[in-house]
Amino acid sequence: MPCGISLAHAAAARPTPLSRLSQSAVPLATRLLGTVEAGFPSPAEEELCDTLSLDDYLVSNREATYLLGVKGDSMLDAGILEGDMVLVERTSEAKAGDIVIAEVDREWTMKYLRKGPDGYYLQAANPKYPIIVPSGGLNIAAVVTSVIRKIR
Repeated sequence: MPCGISLAHAAAARPTPLSRLSQSAVPLATRLLGTVEAGFPSPAEEELCDTLSLDDYLVSNREATYLLGVKGDSMLDAGILEGDMVLVERTSEAKAGDIVIAEVDREWTMKYLRKGPDGYYLQAANPKYPIIVPSGGLNIAAVVTSVIRKIR
């Protein structure tokens, strides 16, 4: 029997991780110098190309976008590591294959949303974690849109 999927709203009785976050009022803009080869090296030239607002680049819906800190290693193979930040967007359009913030059995988690013959389930991006098949409804709070990582 398929599990029901609904969007969890901030007005719900139990707060989502998103309802406790506030958005930054100051957009982050930085100078865009150009591109860099990640394959074969090319001659280095530095010239200012433009100014890039990270808000404009990463955020399509400012009112529905939030940052969450990542804890744990269940999304390792998706390139999401403990200590990263993820940008998430509240949306009613989560689809199979999206990485979602979901409530299962009164616990919040970040996993791939999958659809099988018996309905929706959640799958980690790390083989040491089992598939999560919800016994009741599955509340999707948001979809992950970007990953932010500090290198040093």
